Amino acid sequence: MTLLPPTTTTTTAAGIKFSSSGTGRMMKAAVYREFGGPIRVEDVPIPPVPADGILLQVMATGVCRSDWHGWKGHDSDVVEHGLPFVPGHELSGVVVEVGNKTKKFRVGDRVAVPFILSCGSCRYCGDVYQRPTVCQNQQQPGFTQWGSFAEYVALPRADRNMCHIPREVTFVQAAALGCRLTTAYRAIVQQGRLNTKNKRNETVAIFGCGGLGLSCILIAKAVGATRILAIDISLKALQKARELGATHTVLATRPSTSTAGTDENKNGDTVREKVLKLTPFGDGADLTVDAAGFSATVEDAIACTRPAGRMVQVGLPIGDETTQQPKIPMALVAGRELELIGSHGFASQELPKLLQWVATKKMDPSILVEQCVTLQEGAHAIEQMDHSSPLGMIMVTNFNSTSRL
Repeated sequence: MTLLPPTTTTTTAAGIKFSSSGTGRMMKAAVYREFGGPIRVEDVPIPPVPADGILLQVMATGVCRSDWHGWKGHDSDVVEHGLPFVPGHELSGVVVEVGNKTKKFRVGDRVAVPFILSCGSCRYCGDVYQRPTVCQNQQQPGFTQWGSFAEYVALPRADRNMCHIPREVTFVQAAALGCRLTTAYRAIVQQGRLNTKNKRNETVAIFGCGGLGLSCILIAKAVGATRILAIDISLKALQKARELGATHTVLATRPSTSTAGTDENKNGDTVREKVLKLTPFGDGADLTVDAAGFSATVEDAIACTRPAGRMVQVGLPIGDETTQQPKIPMALVAGRELELIGSHGFASQELPKLLQWVATKKMDPSILVEQCVTLQEGAHAIEQMDHSSPLGMIMVTNFNSTSRL
């Protein structure tokens, strides 16, 4: 069943298959044709619905730092896919077409989409490991395929990965869950195992208060943490962290790359001293989270973890073997029996739980949204991340001169 005209399939010069028809099955999409080049709104054919998927009319999609990474050529999946490319991976929308193998969804359904679409059949998705976040065959809108900076997006593996949006949840709230908040949930609750029960109400220290770090604060508060430390170089970011639930804040300044993590880095030492003094026993936080990905934040997070504590790396570092990498003090890790834990994305099977949190007002992701914008304004916001990052989320809700909401 479909709300769109009948389709025929064509292939572009780049080898990408789309559906089109004589009735003009075209859509607006934000497209870049070179890494770091202009992102322009263009008319492109509407993609065909996958047999196991859905075609979604995008109602809201967020602007994320990961979209900037893809646009700059930092993401290997985008590079492997090739150009031209459409970014966007935080989204929600309405089903307008259903693949012939899709059973869970119907035309008109309101749908929330996680950014990792796991396969369900590889050894990491299966019963032995049950770790779909490291699925060997994962698909990701905005990375392995064209994304949601478009009027429509074709999404595979719908029955396994996507879920219905409760009536009480808006499209903006559902889209806000799509990457940063779900990624923060995995980092804080699943990988970080933050314990707020009984007498073990643990202290969590979050390094970096961009979109991901602020989301970590929101999640920590939602699960009942009563001592949440936020560390950042921006007073505005720390003020926002306080508004979202941080109980203590530490102002840092970005150390020079030549002294990061060394004894000469007096500022880094001061940051660590301040954080340690804010922990109950002065020996570090039970859980530290690096949500920024800079060498200094990685190193500070490890140094501020209490003995037998956990440090979660969820911020994605930029760089390769030619750039400075974090210096990990493995003697400290061994001597204190620290757990260093990676965290990536979110298992889609947990998405209904978070949507229910929103429906019951346990958490409101819309408080992270700074503004709702047009598709072209959203594209410009990605380009502007060359110079600065917004404190909260920018959400695209206007795709074709008309607001969807």
